[in-house]
This record gives sequence, structure tokens and C-alpha cells, in this order.
Amino acid sequence: MSFPFILLQRALPHHAVSRLAGKFASSETPWLRDRLIRRFIETYDIDMSQAARSVGQFTSFNDFFTRELKPGARPLADADAFILSPADGAISQIGTIERGEIFQAKGRAFTARQLLGGDAEAAERYEGGSFATIYLSPRDYHRVHMPAAGTLRSTTYVPGDLFSVNQVTAENVDGLFARNERLACQFEGPVGHFASVMVGAMIVAGIETVWSGRVEAHAPKLVHEDFSARDVSLASGDEMGRFFLGSTVVLLFEPGRVVWRDELAAASTVRMGEAIGRRLQPKAGA
Repeated sequence: MSFPFILLQRALPHHAVSRLAGKFASSETPWLRDRLIRRFIETYDIDMSQAARSVGQFTSFNDFFTRELKPGARPLADADAFILSPADGAISQIGTIERGEIFQAKGRAFTARQLLGGDAEAAERYEGGSFATIYLSPRDYHRVHMPAAGTLRSTTYVPGDLFSVNQVTAENVDGLFARNERLACQFEGPVGHFASVMVGAMIVAGIETVWSGRVEAHAPKLVHEDFSARDVSLASGDEMGRFFLGSTVVLLFEPGRVVWRDELAAASTVRMGEAIGRRLQPKAGA
């Protein structure tokens, strides 16, 4: 069953499909917009009781997909003691970065250096550290928040494929999360250096950040931006970005900074703001 699904994805023109989906999703034509929204809610059994706006108040399908929640819908765990889930979703994998590799599924892995767009210095910083890969399904809340307080140091847009990022694809496509289009955001804060990587997927029409707005989707080359001279500081739980149709967040932390909750494993569900790991106090001189 999985082979035809993967074969079809390899055959499809990923970026053309995603651009077409983006046009429909951004349309403000009332009949098209409302039909897409209502069909999506019905198909994926979307719980609209926590949304800050009702169906008739969205300007486009994208506006609906990136909907904000009512105040208090996602209470935050104690940020002084815990690392917070950056999104609603399911754990794809969670663990330790060993020999530079991040486990993907069933013997498949990718390297931190690949994920970060070839940044060897940053990848070395995370060697022996902790990673968590969180998949956002179509029915989930699609804004991405800060797992810890931090000041933005850099972003790297990495062009790539747009495979689906569900479990079937993760088990059958080598280096999936370091192969798809993505935006690697690197921060520094009380928990040291950490990265939040927003990974695109099939029909993902774009990624947006709170500091720069919409990231150019499906661009032809890597784009690195240094933020060391700009003060972009965010608290734990603050919104940092959002997906327009998709996808996955990969978190990276330095060694000795976090211990993941024992009960979290592949397929565990998480909600934005809940504790997914305990913060560790760095050793003297670290």
C-alpha cells in the first residue's frame, strides 16, 4: 500500500502542485473560500469551538487554516522549569542526536548539518543534544510557538522537495526532513542555543514568521539571514510563525539542556504550550 503512495509522490511535480494549491487557498472569492473551509471542517472533523472567529469571518482558506485560538485555549506550562510544545500535533520521533544523526524512522536518519542547510558549526553545537520532531496533521492548530525564551540569531531558508511528511513517507523516503523545503531558525536564550526548523510538505503554500512575514516559497537557492544586529526576542509560548497548509517542526537543543518526558514516544499527541521536557541547569562553565 505504501509503495504506490510513495511512487506517486515521486512522480508529481511538487512545487507546481503546491503553487496551484496556494492559489486556491489564498482566494477571497466567497463561494470558493466558504466551500473549501466547510468541506475541510467536515472532512477533518475540525473543532471550531476553540477558534477565536467563526466560519463566516475568515477572508480566505489560508486565513482559516492559520486561525488563532481563543485566549486561554492553550495554557502554558511553567517555562522556568519546562520546554514547551511548539505546536499541536504528534511526536514523529524524539531522542538524542548521536554522531550528528537524527533518527527518522525504521533505520532511516538524517544529519543535523543537512537539516540546518549545511551549517557545520551549528550542527556541531547540537552533537549529543536533544531533538524532537512534531508532525502537524491537517486538523491541527497551525501556528508555531516558542519552546523556550530566546533571541533570534539567524534564519536559513533551504530549498528542496515537498514530499508529504506523514508516517508512511517518513518510513520510506530517505532524509525526508532534511530533503524537504524548510526554514531553520536558530535562537539563543536561557537554555542555550536551540533551533526550531519549520519543514514544508506537499501542497504547503508557504511559511510565515512574526519577524519577517511571508517567506518566499519554492525559491531556487539557499538564503541565510543574520539577525545578530537586530533585537528579535521572544518569550516561551510566543508565536514565532505559521504554516499555510502543513507540516512539521523539528526542535534541536544543545547537550545537557533538556530531558524529554519519559512517556513521550513516536505517535504521542501533544498540544501547544504543554511541557514536553524538563529544563536542566547547565554545568558551571558551560
